[in-house]
Amino acid sequence: MITSLPNLLTYLRIIMVPALVATFYMEGDSAYWTALALFTVASITDYFDGYLARAWEQQSNLGRMLDPIADKLLVSAALMMLVAKGTIGWGSLPAAVIILSREILVSGLREYLAQLRVSVPVSRLAKWKTALQMISLGFLLAGPAGDKVLPYNTDIGIVLLWVAAMLTLYTGYDYMVAGLRHIIDEDMQVQKEQEDQKKAAGDGGSKKGDIS
Repeated sequence: MITSLPNLLTYLRIIMVPALVATFYMEGDSAYWTALALFTVASITDYFDGYLARAWEQQSNLGRMLDPIADKLLVSAALMMLVAKGTIGWGSLPAAVIILSREILVSGLREYLAQLRVSVPVSRLAKWKTALQMISLGFLLAGPAGDKVLPYNTDIGIVLLWVAAMLTLYTGYDYMVAGLRHIIDEDMQVQKEQEDQKKAAGDGGSKKGDIS
């Protein structure tokens, strides 16, 4: 399963992250188009690795672990590049912070819930959010080169980024509510078990006293 095609696509997506960052040091319009091409291919592999894993019944623990990591590496690298280049200016920086913060928050929440053997399913709205997020980053990575082909290309990307950020807040809230519900239930269950153990220990001590 380590060398299954879905996992190989995930590996490829991870490898493309440093390649994407390398375009930051290139000059000219070719840098923007190369960044867009790499990001587009990586985004396509994100769809097909999950689809093929389910269709061919090749889902694995390794794939479940690496897939979200690859996604977050790709998005984080793209956002940091766009901020460094100034494509995402100070006015739109909050949108990038919202998206990154949500990724970190959900990752931590999923890791904790995994210890409880609890899985939080991805909602349809979250999938739309991811798709819109990828599209917005594609427009922005095209940058000034894209503006020469499609007027207001960068402006379209900024608008879509804000829409994705708003959806990020909404879906992130849903994840938090669902996750906290499981965490609170688990804490209450542990507390109840501890109280029962104390009660049982107390009853055992009183019985020994009666016997003596």
